[in-house]
Parts: sequence; C-alpha cells; structure tokens
Amino acid sequence: MRRVAKLYQSSVGKKILMALSGLILFGFIVGHMVGNLKVLSGPESFNAYAEFLRDFGYPLIPHEGFLWVFRIVLLGAVLLHAASAFQLWGTSRSARSGMYRKTVDLSFSYASRTMRWGGVILALFVVYHILHLTTGTVHVDFVAGDVYHNYVVAFQSPIILGFYAVAQAALCFHLYHGLWSVTQTLGASHPKYNPLRRPVAVVLALGIFVGFLIPPVLVATGVVS
Repeated sequence: MRRVAKLYQSSVGKKILMALSGLILFGFIVGHMVGNLKVLSGPESFNAYAEFLRDFGYPLIPHEGFLWVFRIVLLGAVLLHAASAFQLWGTSRSARSGMYRKTVDLSFSYASRTMRWGGVILALFVVYHILHLTTGTVHVDFVAGDVYHNYVVAFQSPIILGFYAVAQAALCFHLYHGLWSVTQTLGASHPKYNPLRRPVAVVLALGIFVGFLIPPVLVATGVVS
C-alpha cells in the first residue's frame, strides 16, 4: 500500500491512474454508443436491450443490481480521472513561469489546450443527460420503462440536439488527446508505431462522434419516429 501511495503522489503515478480510469470510461463510451445504435432497430429491440441491462444477473443479484454496481464503478473512474487531471494541471501550472510557460504552451495541440474546458462541458452534459433520459426530471414527456419513446421525443427538439452535438464534439477532442497519449503513459509507445498513434486516435474519436450522432440526427429528420 505504501508503494501504491508513493506512486500516486508522483506525476507518473497520477498519469497512470488517469490513463487506466480513462480506459474504463472509453470502454463504457463504446458500449453506450453501440447500445444507442439499437434505437435504429425499433422500439421493441431498444426497449428489450434496456430491460436486459436492468435484469442482468437476476435473480442471482437484485433487479437493477448490475446497473448500480456499474454506475458506482463508473463514478469512481470519473472521480479518479478528474482528480488526477486537476492535480497534474496544478503541478504543471505551478512549475511554469515567464518565458518557460509560453514555450510550453506553444507545444500543446488544440485538443490538449481545450481538455479542461472539454471536461467541464462533458461533466455538465452527463448531469443533464442523467436528469433527462435516466430520471426524466427535465424530460417533457417521460414514460418510465419506455426508453425508445423517451429517446425519440428528446431529440425532436433542435435545442437538445444542438447541445448534444456540442457535447459530442467536446468528447471527440477529449478522446483524441487521451487515446494517442495513453499509449505513451502506459509504456506502449514504439518508434515503429508512433506515427500511427495520432491517425488511429483521430479515426476512433471521429468514429465515436459519428456513431453517437447518427441516431439523434435520424430522429430529428423524421427517419426514426
């Protein structure tokens, strides 16, 4: 435990923890995107998928037990990811001064410089997304258990679609920066493969961006109703 605590206190330890928690969140994002695409199969398929998640492991575990465990793990990953990022930013900021800071800033990519604001946008979106499509608190016509209905009604609003697109754009930049940097953090970088890191990150980030936007855009255009 002392070694783990000592490692976390270092910048390297925080970067490793940030990378590992980021990979957990990336896995959830991919799964969530694939799940959202099921709305294209119609209400029966989409609602059956949602019910499967609620009943997974039942009766071995209580109804929605798997979902709550999953949510706790995700919340822990989010908190670790955000805390590590904030501490690393604070350490980096305190280490810079004068011309040195200016020189370092010039080496950052646009995605890197916007990571913090992207994180804030994503945090606000997640809170709204839960209140909107999970609890129905801010939904105009929420029907408990009818996930397809709630999804389709939600994205018939251009304002909600616009906010959703902005959040997905922030996620795209966040994933781009995180995906190409995680290999170096975890020691998987190699001169032979390094030229591929950024292009692969771009393809994956854009793929997730498009995958998340396809269902709501089809709803907004009336293709899915």
